[in-house]
Amino acid sequence: MEIIDNINHLLDKSQAYIAHVRTTDKKKQTLATHLQEVADITKKLASKINVAEAGELIGLLHDFGKYSTSFQNYIQSGTGLLNPDMDADYVDAVALKGKIDHSTAGAQWVWEALSKYGKNGEGKLCGQILALCIASHHSGLIDCLKPEGVNGFNDRITKDDDHSHLAECKQNADVLILDQAKNLADKPLMLAMFKQLSLLRKNEQHGQAISEAIKCFYIGFWTRFLFSCLIDADRINSADFENPNNASFRNKTVSWDIAIKRLELFLTEQLIINNDTKINAIRRTISETCKNRAQDAQGIYTLTVPTGGGKTYASLRYALHHAKMHGLERIIYVIPYTSIIEQNAEAIRNVIEHESDQYPWVLEHHSNLEPENQTWHSKLAAENWDAPIILTTMVQFLETLFSGGTRGVRRLHQLANSIIIFDEIQTLPINCTHLFCNALNFLSAHTKTTAVLCTATQPLLDQLKKPEKGQLLIPKENHLIPDVRELFDKLKRVEISNKTKPEGWTKEEIAELALSEFKVKGNCLVIVNTKAWAQALYAYCSKKDLDVETLFHLSTNQCSAHRSELFQRMRARLAADLPVLCFSTQLIEAGVDIDFSSVIRFLAGLDSIAQAAGRCNRNGRLDTATVHVVNPKKETINQLIDIKVGRDKTGRVFSEVKDKDLLNPENMALYFNYYFYDRADEMAYPLNEKQIGRTDTLLNLLSENKFNTGAGVPLHLKQSFMTAGNAFKAIDAPTQSVIVPYKQGKQLITELCGIAKEFDAANYYSCLKQAQKFSVNVFPNVWKKLLEHKAVYEIHPGEGVYYLDDRYYSPEFGLSTEADGKAEVTIL
Repeated sequence: MEIIDNINHLLDKSQAYIAHVRTTDKKKQTLATHLQEVADITKKLASKINVAEAGELIGLLHDFGKYSTSFQNYIQSGTGLLNPDMDADYVDAVALKGKIDHSTAGAQWVWEALSKYGKNGEGKLCGQILALCIASHHSGLIDCLKPEGVNGFNDRITKDDDHSHLAECKQNADVLILDQAKNLADKPLMLAMFKQLSLLRKNEQHGQAISEAIKCFYIGFWTRFLFSCLIDADRINSADFENPNNASFRNKTVSWDIAIKRLELFLTEQLIINNDTKINAIRRTISETCKNRAQDAQGIYTLTVPTGGGKTYASLRYALHHAKMHGLERIIYVIPYTSIIEQNAEAIRNVIEHESDQYPWVLEHHSNLEPENQTWHSKLAAENWDAPIILTTMVQFLETLFSGGTRGVRRLHQLANSIIIFDEIQTLPINCTHLFCNALNFLSAHTKTTAVLCTATQPLLDQLKKPEKGQLLIPKENHLIPDVRELFDKLKRVEISNKTKPEGWTKEEIAELALSEFKVKGNCLVIVNTKAWAQALYAYCSKKDLDVETLFHLSTNQCSAHRSELFQRMRARLAADLPVLCFSTQLIEAGVDIDFSSVIRFLAGLDSIAQAAGRCNRNGRLDTATVHVVNPKKETINQLIDIKVGRDKTGRVFSEVKDKDLLNPENMALYFNYYFYDRADEMAYPLNEKQIGRTDTLLNLLSENKFNTGAGVPLHLKQSFMTAGNAFKAIDAPTQSVIVPYKQGKQLITELCGIAKEFDAANYYSCLKQAQKFSVNVFPNVWKKLLEHKAVYEIHPGEGVYYLDDRYYSPEFGLSTEADGKAEVTIL
């Protein structure tokens, strides 16, 4: 009887402590259940870096602080389990939101357990890493050293018991949870962790020396990876308790054989249909080469193929065969522009997905509609990249690697056991260069990740001026196409005509050149550097005697659904030999499958000009075609540093190589040498006093942190993780996403606004996902004007998701800061 009474006592005690209460039916999730289930998931995820038990331990302790009476009174009051009129323990949950610490207790517990091991501080290093993950699971990784030199880790780990509640939590905790934690937090776990951490401190990688800064970065990034495992496990378990149907969609086994069979059948049919041109023969050779090289070992590879060489299907073929060969979990495409994502996603879906499939193969994730400050609703709706084939933007990818908070980092562990295809890698933001290289080297060496850098214009990321800060480690044999020069010669379809002149071209001159090319060739594409120029040239030509159906304007002020419709119309007209005159910003350059007989390009980086050339005579229908490069007389690009520097370096190459083939690989390498040499000091993500109180770099904050005044403190990890995360922006100016009332967008806005207060997660998720194609990202100056004009509205107060007033979306130009798009277009 005594044994039964003890068991019943333990069960009653377990039932008493709550982790969550379901919104719909008030069902309770016990704390013991939540901790155990999160531990199981984190254990599985952390096995990707060979520290499953470390993952299990932080999962088991992440909410250890919820065993405090303070937290239990808070959650039970906030969920209606305590009645303000009847229960003495009732508290004002709204007033206490975010004020009861439930993450420090578990961090203190694991630090106490592990820091005592090791003669040289091995236990302290491992204990600090695990404690950081637990203490940070709501805020994002905290600063080990704060910007002003304060030991932030010590402040947190020595927090007084009145606020951390550690002693009380030890007393209240379920015996089974405590026993499991004690069994895990022992010397073998520390030794297993330290073995993996020692691999990060090797002096060489692929025969190249690794600096101390890079070693420190690796250990910090390893910590972030483990943190990602915990964050995703916690969010998954919480979301699946709230909506149990979610679980059936997660972690589906992928049969790459099915996808390979479908792709190979498609390619066979394509070979039968399109076997009559020289270009198609070259595309087949590239595709076969990729298939054969897919059997190679994992690593970092380049795929340098001229525009129009069939990179999309060739890289997909490589990825599918490589994923099968190495038992990988997913394929991730990282793409610069949403227009390319939609195009490539459609192409892949058409080949891989069938109506009979139980689950979709392809996930597009390319919007920042998710609010920066997440609500419970948006957390439930957030993506975590759990799909076989993912297409996302470089911005989203970099946010996953380096952003603060918890939203982006939860996806990081999904990069392991994967193949990542970087489409148009030359668009990587210059200030992220060293950070990106170090992160990719880490993933390749330590998480079974293969990376392929695809472009016609390789940016020499393995030949940087300051390799001690990090550059890609790419063995010579890892270039999938060995003789790039020969391939470029075979695929040459255009000539570059340098029409730049000292005084520059006026609006009228450029427009008349476009109209002349249009009349002679039947179609013409003009690619400019700014939205203002695209609008001005379109407005000028719209006053000419042209059929309105022939004239097109493209910019990122239009939502992607709008642009997709315009692309479809243009392609149909071009295929039918109907006239088309298009004015576009550079969004049309990289990877967009469209074929014009004549292209005019504003002077910009040589890589941009090469991409523009890829839209000219793309399918070789003409013997040769011309890309005319012009320099506008007036152009406001001082804030567009990448374009400005690229334009200047291209001018230098033009002056030096004269009449030689301007786009051959040697000239492209010359251009990138000039471009990178002048910008070497920008590549470590420089920070200024306004941002962190001193001049520094993000790379330093995430590695040695040697410029911090507290750098001498006895800490193993000295990174300022939170400061770095808060300072990081994948693009220079943060953008705000707004859903626009373009066609179906109107209906989606109505549906999102009509979601009941009693939240329907599935409906919210579905609407928000569909709204990605009907959203426009705007910069702060434009957002400010929209707010001043009261042109944007929040879907629900506090949700952080906005929509645009109908009057501020033009069928010609998209989003406008003036009602009915009536703003006068001027070129300054």
